[in-house]
Amino acid sequence: MSSKGKMLLTGGGGMVGRNIQDHACAADWDILAPRSAELDLTNADAVDAFINAHKPDLVIHAAGRVGGIQANMAHPVAFLEENVAMGRNVIMGARQAGVGALINLASTCMYPAQAENPLREEMILTGPLEPTNEGYALAKIMAMRLCDYIRQEDAAAQYKTLIPCNLYGPYDKFDPKNSHLLPAIIHKVHQAKLTGDAAVEIWGDGTARREFMYAGDLADAVWKAVQNPGGLPGAMNIGLGHDHSINDYYATVADVIGWQGAFTHDLSRPVGMKQKLCSIARQTDWGWSAPTTLRDGISQTYRHYLEYHSK
Repeated sequence: MSSKGKMLLTGGGGMVGRNIQDHACAADWDILAPRSAELDLTNADAVDAFINAHKPDLVIHAAGRVGGIQANMAHPVAFLEENVAMGRNVIMGARQAGVGALINLASTCMYPAQAENPLREEMILTGPLEPTNEGYALAKIMAMRLCDYIRQEDAAAQYKTLIPCNLYGPYDKFDPKNSHLLPAIIHKVHQAKLTGDAAVEIWGDGTARREFMYAGDLADAVWKAVQNPGGLPGAMNIGLGHDHSINDYYATVADVIGWQGAFTHDLSRPVGMKQKLCSIARQTDWGWSAPTTLRDGISQTYRHYLEYHSK
């Protein structure tokens, strides 16, 4: 048994879960990270039995059915129902087993579609959600509010929610069919270098701004939260507090990879929201900031890509 206790980590096979387990602080804990074949989180009885059998001291809920816009629009029932079930089963299973602390990882998709930037935690539930991923967002809001209600009923229960901005890093998905912006850029520019392409196309004019944080930095914030869950506010953004343009991301990736071609812009393509930036006021008061620069994060992610995805 390790020195600081036993932890149940859901979603241990995903990008966030694997970065949490790679962090230096993980060595201090006995971490249970069952894969879906071992524990079906949508099965309440199975989750209750697992938690009661292993009696974790703390739970980190990082699991979820995730996907891009096309997947969310094509399968709204699954994205709502499966994520609601997972959130409910893990949180209530922990509560019923007497687990004193739980860190619930949410998503900035919980914010209203028309909320002003920077996005402040108190804006949640103040307006309509983005329709393309509404089901996923509703499930994440439910889990957050369930943690809130548990604290209302039991002042000793430290059930808190962290709301990360967009993430990238090792263990990300690089397949163009289901990858997000930064891993997609890495794959595209790498392929251009391999094939000798002189130009890479960017959708839109590239001026839309996005906030992407290195997944290892989220893991660092999670481990700080683990040290003192009681010191967390009920819900808190985890982000950079600044963003970059799409053009900036392409240019930095090209510099890291060593591709010296030109970028073209297809103005007929959709670009989405012009900006989505989190307020980090609560995070700053908490005493944490993301340590990894964009270039360093992309460099580490590209090394992972070369080792596992470029074959």
